[in-house]
Order: sequence, then structure tokens, then C-alpha cells
Amino acid sequence: MKYKTKVLVDRFAGVISGWKGVECITLSEAAMTDTSDPYFALILDIFVSGAVPDALERCEMFGTDVAAFETAGARGNEKDRFLAGDIPVRLEYKSVSKTEELVSIADTNTDSLWLLKHSGTYGFYRLATGETFFSGSGWIDGIRERLANLPDIFWTQMRNAAQSKMEHFLADLGAAVFQGDAFHYMVSSAGFIKSACLALFCANRRFEPSHRAYYRQVLKLPLLPERFAAQLENFFHEGTEAPMDRRLEIAKLIAVGTMAL
Repeated sequence: MKYKTKVLVDRFAGVISGWKGVECITLSEAAMTDTSDPYFALILDIFVSGAVPDALERCEMFGTDVAAFETAGARGNEKDRFLAGDIPVRLEYKSVSKTEELVSIADTNTDSLWLLKHSGTYGFYRLATGETFFSGSGWIDGIRERLANLPDIFWTQMRNAAQSKMEHFLADLGAAVFQGDAFHYMVSSAGFIKSACLALFCANRRFEPSHRAYYRQVLKLPLLPERFAAQLENFFHEGTEAPMDRRLEIAKLIAVGTMAL
């Protein structure tokens, strides 16, 4: 982590950790790159057991160099976005009880896993991998231990859901090729490859990272279909030059290999 980033994290964590009910503050991996990286963002997840100060009060607490402050969420207090100087900052406020509910669905209340199938596993990825900058009681350590020991049924059902989406998008891709529909072809391609990669993360019992890290991390998985890396490379780079039906054939190979694992 760059020094400039560390200074800002310490600054905001120092303010927020003093609020009543703040249990934990973690930093997303998006802040681990250089601040000149176009993808850079300082993203803090703040886990709270009560209400946070109102938006105006929060903005005033964060410092005089805060600009373009906006807040979002159903109650107007779930996510703050602003610039601290020239650094983009996102603060996401997450309920401790809601987080515990979601983890309980994954590890014990598996009859309700259908509630998680549409949201994927990225939320758990952030819970499991975020760098901790404040911990009030060690709550986050217990959550991470539970996430590290999820039952087989969780991974099986999440993989099945991802593969079902993959097959759906593959059918849409075929229809787009048949119709010569370039727009639907691109949309279906994106949905297909995301679902296929999610299925592979689940097959390896790994949570899915952010979209920008999908490509790099999926290729490092220990369990992959034969020739998957080459097929994925071809799927990406032949799209603009090769006929659409060529990309469809590559997608079929990826789907078959994924489901055969």
C-alpha cells in the first residue's frame, strides 16, 4: 500500500471508529494499486450495529478537502462517495446483523441458499479478504472462520446456479449468432463468461473477486478445464475479428469443460 493511501485510510478509520456501534472497518483491494491507476479507489467497508451520523454531519467530520460528496442507499446512509483531494473514496456502511444473517444462510441455514444465488459470492469475498484497519471485538475473525469452513452444499448449489446462468447465456449467444444480432451477442457474451468464471470459482471453493480481478484470478485456480486458459484468451481476442459463430464454438467448449469438472 502506498504511503498516501495509508495516511488517508488512517484518517478516515480514525474518525469512523469513534462512532457508536462501529464493529469493524476493512479496506478493499482496490486501494492496493498506485493512486495513478484508473481503477484505484479507496473503498472502506464499515460494519455497524446501529445508526451512523447523518450525511451532513459525516461530510463535515471527514475534512475540509472533501469534495463532490454524495450519499446513496434506501435510507440515504448506506454508501458515501466523494473526493479527498484528488483521491476517490467510497465508504460503505453494512449492518452487522444483516451480515450475520447472510453468513448464517451460507453455513447453517442452507435451505435458504436461493436467497444468495442471484447476488453471487462477491460480498463474502470482501468480508474474507479486506484488510482490517479497526476491529472492536474480534467479530470479523469469527465471521472469517465461518466463511473458511462453509459446507459442500453451499459450493455445490452456488456452482449449479452459476452453471444454469451460463447455459442460459450460451443459448442466448447462439440465438444472437443465428439472428446476426450484434448487440445481444455482446451482452450474452459478457453474461456467459462471467457465469462460467463464477462456476469455476465455486468449483474451487473460492469466492468471486471484483470484475476487474476475474481474469487474473480465474487463471490461477488450481482446478480448471483442460485448455481453459487458451480458450478464454481466444474468446476475448477473437471477438472483434473472427466470425460470431467462431466465438460461439469457443463458448461451447468452455461450457462443456466447466460442467465436466
